[in-house]
Amino acid sequence: MPRKRILKSRYNRGYLNYSKERIRCFLLLDVALPVFARRLGRVRFRLSLAGMSSLLGQLGEDLPFLWPAITCLLFTLLAPTSSLNSLNGAPKNRREVTVVRHGVVATDDRRCSKIGMDVLRAGGHAVDASVAAALCLGVVSPASSGIGGGAFMLVRLASGKAQALDMRETAPMQASQPDSLKSYIFVPISLQNMYAGNATLKMSSILSVAVPGQLAGLQKAWKQHGKLPWERLVRPAEDLARRGFKVSPFLQKQMEITKSGILADKGLRDVFALNGNLLQIGDICRNKKLAATLRVISKLGVKAFYNGSIGFNLIKDIQKAGGILTIRDLQRYEVKMREPISSNIMDLQVIGMPPPTSGGASIILMLNILARYGVSFGVSGPLGIHRRIEALKHVIAVRMNLGDPDFVDLSKVLSDMLSPKFAATLEKAINDNRTFDASHYGDRWNQIHDHGTSHVSIVDRKRNAVSMTNTVNAYFGAVILSPSTGIVLNNEMDDFSMPFNNNSKNLPPPAPANFIRPGKRPLSSMSPTIVLKDGKLKAVLGASGGDNIIAGTTEVFLNHFALKMDPLSSVMAPRVYPQVY
Repeated sequence: MPRKRILKSRYNRGYLNYSKERIRCFLLLDVALPVFARRLGRVRFRLSLAGMSSLLGQLGEDLPFLWPAITCLLFTLLAPTSSLNSLNGAPKNRREVTVVRHGVVATDDRRCSKIGMDVLRAGGHAVDASVAAALCLGVVSPASSGIGGGAFMLVRLASGKAQALDMRETAPMQASQPDSLKSYIFVPISLQNMYAGNATLKMSSILSVAVPGQLAGLQKAWKQHGKLPWERLVRPAEDLARRGFKVSPFLQKQMEITKSGILADKGLRDVFALNGNLLQIGDICRNKKLAATLRVISKLGVKAFYNGSIGFNLIKDIQKAGGILTIRDLQRYEVKMREPISSNIMDLQVIGMPPPTSGGASIILMLNILARYGVSFGVSGPLGIHRRIEALKHVIAVRMNLGDPDFVDLSKVLSDMLSPKFAATLEKAINDNRTFDASHYGDRWNQIHDHGTSHVSIVDRKRNAVSMTNTVNAYFGAVILSPSTGIVLNNEMDDFSMPFNNNSKNLPPPAPANFIRPGKRPLSSMSPTIVLKDGKLKAVLGASGGDNIIAGTTEVFLNHFALKMDPLSSVMAPRVYPQVY
C-alpha cells in the first residue's frame, strides 16, 4: 500500500488525506505542437499531433496499481497518419506513447489493450474492441470484473448520436416479498430486508449474488454496432483462460487481500492457489472451466448463458450453495437502453451515464458547483482543494436520493442535479473558511460503499467512442467461483441500501430509493464519461475504484480542462476524497 502524507489544511478543521501515489494509466493527448516529449523518472511519453497516439498497456501490469482508484483518460487526436506499433520490440522498462492509424484502446491491463487494438486493426468498431477487451479483463483481472458481473457502457457514434447501455445486475425475483405500496418509505422493513440485518450475508455470501448483466449488454451493443464476427471477439479471452496468463502485481495484491476467502472456496482455490498457497506474481494462472464456458458462448452467443447449458449449470451451482437465483431470473434479464445525460460546462459538452448509476449526474453537479468559482484560479491551490472537498460532500449527499428509474421517480432529483441553479444554491452553502457537521450537507440517508471495477476507453478510426466500466463489485465479488462454469460471482446485492435499527444520532437512516426489490438495479458510482468541444470528440474518460470513482473522474477532468495540466500530470496528481460516513 502506498505511503501517504497527511497534511493539515487551514481551510478545514479536520485533516486532509493527501496521498500521492504511483499509478497505472493509459492516455492520449490532443496536442498543439508537432511533437510533445516528456520524461517522468524512467518513464518516457512520446505524443505526435500527426495521428492517433496510444499507450497500449505499456504502463500495465508491472507498475504499482493505483490504490484505491485507477483512472483511464483518453484524449483523441484529429489528424490521421502512418502508424507505429508500441507493442513490438519495446523494452520492458520503457513506457511510451506511439502513433497508430487504427484507433486507441485503454484498459487496466496491457494484454487486453493489445487485444482491443488487434480488433481495431482488423476493421472492428469501437464496440467490437470493447467487447473483446472487456472479456479479456474478465479473465486476467477477475477480481474486478467478468461475465458474472455487470457494466455501464456509454457510446458516442461518429454521427454524433450517443447511447447509454445499462448492463447493471438485478436483484433476483426471490430477493424480497413484493407489495402493492408505491412509496418505499412506508413499506414495512420486514418486506425490504432479506438479510434480517446481517450485513455479512449481504456482502460476502451466496445471497449477495445478483443476476449478471455484462454478457447480455456486450452482445446487445455488438448486434447494434459490431463489424466483426462474435466468435472473433470472444476467442482471445477464451485462449487466455485456456493457455494461461501471468498473474500481474495488481491481481496478486487483490488475491492477498482476499486470501482467506479464496482459500475457503474450492472453485477459487483450484484456479488461484496451488498446494494451499496463492499464486504469485508471474505464475501462470489457468481457468479451463471458464475457457470452456467462453467457447460455448463464442459459438452459441449469450443464449447459452441466459437460457442454455451454461446458465443451467451456473444456477445449479448457486442453488447448491444456498442461493436464490433461478433460471427464470436469467431468462428475464433485460439490458436497458437509456438516454445519456448531458450538460454544457466550461464551454464543453459533458456526456454521462444516467441512473441507476449516480456517476453522470454527480459529476455534472460537482462541475457546475465549481464552475461558479471561475475556471482555473477558483479551483486551484489550497483554497481550491477545500472547495472541491466541500462540493463533493454536497454531491455525495444528494446522490443517495437516486436509484433505479424503473422503480423510483427520479425526475425531481435528477433535474436538480443537472441544474446550474441548484448548483448555485449548493455553492452558496460552501464557506471558504470552515467545514460543518454532516447535516449541513443535506445527508438524509446513509451512504453505500461500492468497490472495485475495471474501465475501458476506446476510440476507433472513425471517431466512434466507447467509455465502459465493468464490475463484480468487491474483489472477487461474492468470493465464490462457480465450479461448473469457472465464473466468478458478483456480490452486487451489497450495493443496495439495507434497513437497520438505527440507535445512533450521528448515523442517518438508509436510502429508501435504493432498497431491495425483485428485479431492481442497485445504485452505483460508475462514471463512464465522454467530453465534446464544438461537437467534436475531445476526451473519453472513466475510473476504477468504487466510492472514489466520482471524485477521481472529476478531479482528472478539472486538472486538464480547468487547471490546464497535461494528461499525464492530470492523472498523476494527488486526489482528495471526504468520507462523511
